[in-house]
Amino acid sequence: MNKGRKISGGKYHSFRKTKLFERSGQVREAVLGDTKRKALRVTGGNIKTILLREDYANIVNKGKSQRAEIINVEETPQNRFFARQNRLMKGAIIATSLGKARITNRPSQEGCVNAVLLEEKK
Repeated sequence: MNKGRKISGGKYHSFRKTKLFERSGQVREAVLGDTKRKALRVTGGNIKTILLREDYANIVNKGKSQRAEIINVEETPQNRFFARQNRLMKGAIIATSLGKARITNRPSQEGCVNAVLLEEKK
C-alpha cells in the first residue's frame, strides 16, 4: 500500500500546514568538554540558555553545594552507548573530582549540570 494514498489510488491532501510550535526542534545533546552555551528564542519571546558542552557540575552533598570538575561519564540508564560518547543527561552517573554523582536535571534544557553525590572519592 502506498503511503499517503487512498485505496482507490487517490491522494490524501492535508487541510493545513504544520505550525511553528508543532514542528520538532533540533536534538541537542550536552557532552563533556570545554563549556559552551547557546541562547535560543522560545515561545513568548523568552530566552532559553541551552548547554552544548560542559566540564563542571554543581554537586549537592548533605545539603551543601560544591562545584566539581567532571572527569568521565560512567553509565547512562537510557542507553549504554551514550556513556561512551560522554553525553550529559538526566540520570547519568558521572565521575567527578569529589566522587561519583548522578545528574538530577536536564543539562541540554537548563544550561548547567546539577548532580547529587552518590559515593565520595577516597
